[in-house]
Amino acid sequence: MTNKASFSPEEWKVVLEGPPAAGLMVITAAHGGTFRETFAMSKAYAEARAEHGESELLDEIVSAKPKADHTRYHSAEELRDGGLGHLRDAMALLESKATAEEREDYRRFVITLANKVAAAHQEHGQSVSPAEAAAIQQITEALGAAGS
Repeated sequence: MTNKASFSPEEWKVVLEGPPAAGLMVITAAHGGTFRETFAMSKAYAEARAEHGESELLDEIVSAKPKADHTRYHSAEELRDGGLGHLRDAMALLESKATAEEREDYRRFVITLANKVAAAHQEHGQSVSPAEAAAIQQITEALGAAGS
């Protein structure tokens, strides 16, 4: 079983930054709903904590308070590019240290979180705006193919 101790402090920070980075990418993809979408991100963490025990790695990730340094980005594009980089880096670390099942758990958590954030606020009568759907697609691609 992979857990926090399997990573250096710097590596663990990269793994922890992936999910909130994905949430911020979706939040900034379309205007409006910031409060609801931020709440949805927190709720996704709480729901994942309720499923405690299925994956030690995921348990440790979701028990940490989600942190994302959005102050280092000056535009939504910079945030998107940085977030996608975080996700790719996190998956590379997980590829070298975690099992295929643990990587899939992480991938599923991040994609579920992104979808919950997107659905938290309707934009122009749509539950998920085209910009949010595009962000989710980019997040999914950055996380790599399932089972890889």
